[in-house]
Amino acid sequence: MTDETPPTKTAAPAPKGEGSLDAPMRHPIAWRDPAYYDLAAIEKEMERVFDICHGCRRCFNLCDSFPKLFDMIDESPTGELDSVPKEKYDEVAEACTLCDMCFMTKCPYVPPHEFDLDFPHLILRYRAARRNAGDGKFIREQLGETDRNGKLARPFAGLANWATARENTPLRAMLDAIAGVDKEAELPKYVHRTASERLKTPIAPNPEGPAFGQRKVLIYSTCTSEYNAPETAEAAMKVLAKQGVESRVLYPECCGMPQLEAGDLKTVAGRAERVAATFAPYIADGWEVVALTASCGLMLKFEWPLMLPENAAVQALSKATRDISQYIVELNKAYGLAPGLSAVSGGVTVHQACHARAQNMGAKSAEMLRLIPDTKVDVVERCSGHGGTFGVMRKTRDMAVKVGKPAARQVAQKANGTVCSDCPLACKHLGQILADEAGEKPDAFDAPRQAHPIEILAQAYGLQEAPHAGR
Repeated sequence: MTDETPPTKTAAPAPKGEGSLDAPMRHPIAWRDPAYYDLAAIEKEMERVFDICHGCRRCFNLCDSFPKLFDMIDESPTGELDSVPKEKYDEVAEACTLCDMCFMTKCPYVPPHEFDLDFPHLILRYRAARRNAGDGKFIREQLGETDRNGKLARPFAGLANWATARENTPLRAMLDAIAGVDKEAELPKYVHRTASERLKTPIAPNPEGPAFGQRKVLIYSTCTSEYNAPETAEAAMKVLAKQGVESRVLYPECCGMPQLEAGDLKTVAGRAERVAATFAPYIADGWEVVALTASCGLMLKFEWPLMLPENAAVQALSKATRDISQYIVELNKAYGLAPGLSAVSGGVTVHQACHARAQNMGAKSAEMLRLIPDTKVDVVERCSGHGGTFGVMRKTRDMAVKVGKPAARQVAQKANGTVCSDCPLACKHLGQILADEAGEKPDAFDAPRQAHPIEILAQAYGLQEAPHAGR
């Protein structure tokens, strides 16, 4: 696949024989069809897919879904899937973070292969059917209401941050006992003023910038930047203005990734329709769109078009959207970057988030940061293990840490002063693992500062201060 060939087409007739030279493609998500939620049919399809996975096992070193599946088969009476009770399939589904790495990097049987495997979207269908049958995960779904939670926390941001701080042992123990939110997990911090409020007045584009008068961009700030890290949106606008690009922040609502992970597909589709309709007149007027979080970029570019293939506004938004690092790299290739970049001391380790990899665009954050002169830039391309609420719920946090430790150790081995990721939650998760290990072995290494890649570029331009350690 190339940047211009996203895996979002309707599957063509399957070729015969092993393997194919055709690009992978995905079927539309038939969430409006009642048959989509037929649990008996889904379990039959899971049986078919799991049996193929059992015979292949290329995904053994990804998330814990596959080791769980293979162990339960190997330990069954017959050593085959036929003696594994179907109620145990839920354990495989629970361990999936919908990272898409099996589909994107490992599986040789994705469509248009005749086996027609799409493991993440099968798990998505299973979760949607279970939720439709009344088996939703209430607490996780409440945690996933990012817009509501952010709006409620804003007036009391200081109090909310104090109450949810990991150091607040009594309250975190209560939250753990009542809601199942692991008391050891670092939770996002809230701010009083959102990114949209801080950037209500756009920054005037630099008339000396190489792209002056050529581009105009809408920054989709995402719920994370809007309520937790507005400095990311500020950095993006400052860097774009430096290049001469006109930009505005536009945040209608969350992309719905938390609801997608929960199987609440009707809510996701509603958000896609509303957000796309808000962006549509701007896109028709020549505005481009940049997303600040990898998961949100994945939703706008790939998942929404699969859910609403007939919606012209959703399709237009998909074509108009770029990841912020991807966009800066494209600007550089088209016009060059504005002068003034200075070295970032201590070096940078870029964690290549799974949802950035799933966009099939290459390691754009690393490519962007390598434009900074005299700066060491390393890449770690392993899953952080976080996966939304997967990384904070007591039931799944131990597995999230287990999956994330190899990536964290690679970050430590690079010995750079800053770690960044296109996924803020992944960066926070890795930073906590590193800080915890440094606390246990204080002479081993210093935990690096955490940042978004665009914040590091803004720092190199002198537009923003260096991130604080353990932000």
